[in-house]
Amino acid sequence: MSKLKQLFKRYYTKELENNKEKTVYDLFDWEKRDVLLKDYKSGRILTEMRDLEFPSFYSQNAVDIIASKYFRKAGVPGELGYENSMRQVAHRMVSFWADALVDDGLIDTDEDRSIFYDEMVYGLLNQMYAPNSPQWFNTGLKQSYGISGGKNDLFYFDPVERKVVLSEDSYSRTQASACFILSVEDKLLGSHSISEQYVTETKLFKGGSGTGTNFSAIRGVGEKLSGGGVSSGLMSFLKGLDRNAGAIKSGGTTRRAAKMVCLDIDHPEIETFIMWKAKEEDKVRALAKMGYDADMDGEAYETVSGQNSNNSVRLTDEFMDKVMALRNDPDQEITLRGRMDERVNRNVKVKDLWDKFNEAAWKSADPAPQFTDTFNAWHTCPAGEDGEIGAHHNRLNSTNPCGEYAFLDDTSCNLASINLYKFYDADTNRFDVEGYSHIIGLSQLLLEGSIQWGQFPTEDIARKTYMFRTTGLGIANLASLLMALGMPYDSDEARTLAAALTGMITGKSYAVSAMMAEKVGPFEKFELNRPYMLRVIRNHARVAGALDSEYEGLHYIPYSVDHEKLEALGQEGLSETLKSVWTDALSLGEDHGYRNAQVSVIAPTGTISFAMDCAATSLEPFFSHVVYKKLVGGGFMTIANPIISVALKNLGYSPEETEDIMAYIGAEENGMVKDGKIEGAPHLKEEHYPIFDTANTCGTGKRYIHHMGHVLMVAALTPLVSGAISKTVNLPREATVEDFKDVVVLSWKTGVKGISLYRDGSKYAQPLNTRLDAEVRNLDLENLTYDALLKFAKEAQKKESAPAQTSVREKMKGIRAGHTHPAQIEDVKIYTTVNRNERGEISEIYITTDREGTLITGLLNSLSKTISVMLQYHIPPKDISRMLRGQKYEPYGFVSKHPYIKNVTSISDLISKVIDLELGDFSRVQVKPEADDLINRPLKNVARIVMKSEESPKKEDSKPVLKLETQTVIKDAEKNGEKLYDSVCPNCSSTRMVRNGTCKVCLDCGSTTGCS
Repeated sequence: MSKLKQLFKRYYTKELENNKEKTVYDLFDWEKRDVLLKDYKSGRILTEMRDLEFPSFYSQNAVDIIASKYFRKAGVPGELGYENSMRQVAHRMVSFWADALVDDGLIDTDEDRSIFYDEMVYGLLNQMYAPNSPQWFNTGLKQSYGISGGKNDLFYFDPVERKVVLSEDSYSRTQASACFILSVEDKLLGSHSISEQYVTETKLFKGGSGTGTNFSAIRGVGEKLSGGGVSSGLMSFLKGLDRNAGAIKSGGTTRRAAKMVCLDIDHPEIETFIMWKAKEEDKVRALAKMGYDADMDGEAYETVSGQNSNNSVRLTDEFMDKVMALRNDPDQEITLRGRMDERVNRNVKVKDLWDKFNEAAWKSADPAPQFTDTFNAWHTCPAGEDGEIGAHHNRLNSTNPCGEYAFLDDTSCNLASINLYKFYDADTNRFDVEGYSHIIGLSQLLLEGSIQWGQFPTEDIARKTYMFRTTGLGIANLASLLMALGMPYDSDEARTLAAALTGMITGKSYAVSAMMAEKVGPFEKFELNRPYMLRVIRNHARVAGALDSEYEGLHYIPYSVDHEKLEALGQEGLSETLKSVWTDALSLGEDHGYRNAQVSVIAPTGTISFAMDCAATSLEPFFSHVVYKKLVGGGFMTIANPIISVALKNLGYSPEETEDIMAYIGAEENGMVKDGKIEGAPHLKEEHYPIFDTANTCGTGKRYIHHMGHVLMVAALTPLVSGAISKTVNLPREATVEDFKDVVVLSWKTGVKGISLYRDGSKYAQPLNTRLDAEVRNLDLENLTYDALLKFAKEAQKKESAPAQTSVREKMKGIRAGHTHPAQIEDVKIYTTVNRNERGEISEIYITTDREGTLITGLLNSLSKTISVMLQYHIPPKDISRMLRGQKYEPYGFVSKHPYIKNVTSISDLISKVIDLELGDFSRVQVKPEADDLINRPLKNVARIVMKSEESPKKEDSKPVLKLETQTVIKDAEKNGEKLYDSVCPNCSSTRMVRNGTCKVCLDCGSTTGCS
């Protein structure tokens, strides 16, 4: 009997074993939910659906994302014509995978099919795993609903005819892959030419997929052409392809085209490529100073090139060795080589190239390093299809846009991720290793089924995907598990546990892949690549602790799993299982080969992590201690991260102590969490602070995970992953170029394959507020009358202890200190002056215009007086800003003259933005002030003269009192490396975009800028 048979067992659905009356859907409580999603900017309704059926424990956020993005909206049989239940989605996907596995010969009995179906439906509904987005979009539509979709130039490899054929329609098979790597050759026309690259990329972008390509084969500028003359160079073509990607994005799709551009370090145009985006950033800054809109989607960024791709440089071990030798020999050189013409060859200083690379990344967040020799040291198929070891087309040359899929050119990968926290029992503080292993095995089968009945956008990708059958299983929600178990993210304990769990995925998947090979045969090109693949498997097994011998073919000693530490953590079962699965993976592979050339990656898991109600995405740490919870009836509430309370319980804190700590973190002001910091919490021991460190500082707290902690986590997991890991290391604004160099060197030394770096403030576009926008707060000040606002102010004073918070109006006297903001809307010039009292508080606002004697002058004078009186009655400026925000009347639109505000909906909206700027909140302007700009400086050089009043005691030395203001109004958290500076969600216009791996994800609607 095949070993594969052991996978088909009831683990989560034992209740159904002898009960024919129940179905897997009866194991859940169901309830009806409504979904209403609006565009944050325009108020336009994006999705409105009623009476949708979901398991009762789903959050409203998960319901909103699944219904809006994944429910089929047309063509579904029945009165409604669309999917209205999670039952339908689960059935159409899982039944498709089951039937594909029957066709593949991996399921051969009705009982096994029934078990697979029930267990996978249970896991999906219980949010234990999720496939990548294309599966939710495409899989099972024809089988379940008869939706064919017509022909759409998709291909698959027919094993009977032994050739690639055109699919009959769009949905009989599934287009399940999100990640693609394309090849390009140095020619204008024909197969794999530059012109075909336009067509192929367009086709993939249109479907929402991402591409990655290494463009090193294209000649550099000045290289001779066969027909005479010289080449215009690589960069001319890259700029054209960049424009094409931008056009597809703006031509109707809901997200920016996802594209990775790679270039080898020895290409003759490498210097220009390295500095490409940095120079374009300089242009944006210049255009912004001229008054052009410098929002990421504004005119300034649309004018420059290079904004539609992630750029990476492929660094060799030879180059990095020379970098390491610079201290002793600063004259190290590297030869840049023409692709076809040696006349353009030239030697350059390694130091100059190294400095440029890091300075560019520091300045513009691109390019990123990819260590090509490390990638290829773990390459399972260097013989490719033809056995040419070392040939460029048989190496790993690029990744997908997010950086996790790395394999041969013209291949694809379909992904799925497992929610680690779902296997943790908070009551017993135990991780269910057996259940975890069970879901890994079945998930690898679903990915195989998606290849068996898959279809692909090009003939080459269809053929090579069939020949190598790469899959990408990964993890999600790691941070929740680590915190619950009381492990600091940046600790050896956390890295050990994370590595073991990741190693379980890869080891179990390879073991299952070998079991599949035993039954139906290995992937077609396995025998050609057998010795190389088994070498890689042996190295994986050594890292996992299942094999005790020297590493083969590595330039470094990788991190390995510390089993003594695992046992000390109480994870003896995980330790033994990890060794066991890798022993099986190696022995079964030696006997039968493998069905899949790769089996695991760690993808960003943006949208699907929200669908699984993960508190954290992928391997990323928590973003903050504050969680924004969507309410069923609409709106939000903010709460302290509930995982904190689980951790506190496991750390031995009493229920009363836990309640006090959670109340401290989640203390509210006007219905919102006021701060969210962990430091200073009652009862909390300082030695436990690191457990609760997050990716950025929280509130007024100072703690955050150091950037090297991110690198070390990636280094610990990388040697236990088939592909790579999507990860951006976020560095604070104060980070130096030397800090960037240190991150790159540490990454290379520790075996990281590729990583991105992002410095807070490296993009000129306005940073986006990662906290909940004031527009959705419960306090609706916009609609309050003047009297009601005064009443609110008086009530608020009772809650404040500051001496200034009284119900008495505090008029301004004497000479004021402040800023005047010039702006022009259409042909109307507006001057807004913001003055402060001796405590540095905004206490007066005057608005004037150049339209003397007109109606608008009178209205502005009246508005000035009203706002100033409100301020002097101590109504918080932020509440006045909120009241004015978004009002729309003429004049409105483009703003010139102001350095930071480039677009408003009215003069009221302009004043709102001016107040925000003065408060240090840059989340709603289009250009972020530089650190040394006037708006960011303390008012320490401006003297405020407080004149002696008539009631003042008379003294002989009575003179005007000179007081220097020293208040700094910037609120940005210190060394916050997580804020985003370049994105509004392209789907819902939310400003809650955060970095997720090398891509970005919207916390409101789940849209990603990548290919997942």
